[in-house]
Amino acid sequence: MNISVFDHPWLSGLFGDAEMAGILSAERQMSHMLAFEAAWSRACGKAGLFDTAKAEEAARAIETATIDFADIATGMGQDGVPIPRLVKQLKAIAPADAVHKGATSQDVVDTAMVLALREASILIEGRLKTLETEFEALEKRFGDVPLMGRTRMQAATQITVRDRLLAWRLPLSDHLTAIGQKRATIEKVQIGGASGDRKALGDKAGMVVDEVAKTLGLAPTQKSWQTMRHGIADYASCLSLISGTLGKFGQDVALMTQQGLEDITLSGGGGSSAMPHKQNPVSAELLITLARFNATQVSAMHHALIHEQERSGAAWSLEWMVLPQMLMATGKALDVGCALCKSITGLGKA
Repeated sequence: MNISVFDHPWLSGLFGDAEMAGILSAERQMSHMLAFEAAWSRACGKAGLFDTAKAEEAARAIETATIDFADIATGMGQDGVPIPRLVKQLKAIAPADAVHKGATSQDVVDTAMVLALREASILIEGRLKTLETEFEALEKRFGDVPLMGRTRMQAATQITVRDRLLAWRLPLSDHLTAIGQKRATIEKVQIGGASGDRKALGDKAGMVVDEVAKTLGLAPTQKSWQTMRHGIADYASCLSLISGTLGKFGQDVALMTQQGLEDITLSGGGGSSAMPHKQNPVSAELLITLARFNATQVSAMHHALIHEQERSGAAWSLEWMVLPQMLMATGKALDVGCALCKSITGLGKA
């Protein structure tokens, strides 16, 4: 049963984003976890912690493994994490003493999450740039057209379309800068071992961390960040700010379409079952909804900052529930924003 609006049989027609969903899919997540395990075996082999030949054999087997997802789900219900069952499956097809030893579940899951966030960030950055271009095109077409400025939703003084458009466009550059900064903060390998101190790796810890990070294209870390989640929460806040900017755009468009004002002309629009004469600003309303959704999720991500001692089950799993939904909302908002721009055929009153 699909109960999320993002993949529901018909609600997904409004909320769904196939490209972002692909990035966040179980299959893609598993590929990231397998990439970590293969990199781990090779790094430990190179460091002399595993037999080199067995390490390479294990890595190759991991890279081509076919995973039983039903078994992973059963293990998840028992263990609270997918890795014990995953490791059991991998050890059945590879030299057991060259698989996962010295790592822990959180190393695998968190690193896989970071790899997914990297892909999601690239998608978000691309859509931000596209939206910026769409706003620039609207400014070029309609920027000098007069428009009644409104404060507190009351007529104020005459402005131009450009004045309102800039309030939609200019924050996008700030968001692009911010998400680049967040990426530098969070795109780091997670390696801590049992209690976050990498004790099982001994004096080879630095070598293993550097090698795994290099293989996965992530930054190495001096210490595990498994209980330091401020970077992830900060990234989530950035997502909410992006969708919030899109919400402001949607709110303005919805108000501008009001009968009697008609400061904007849109092609398409949503129909009404009771009033066929109406053209509802569905896309604009959706941007408002997605912005409000993300704004409420940020508080949950801030609750997930509180990891007790050296590992939390409760706070950690809260992230799993919330962060993918925020990514879906942000990706969809950007996609809808671009489409809404393309549907604008008139702005202001010449």
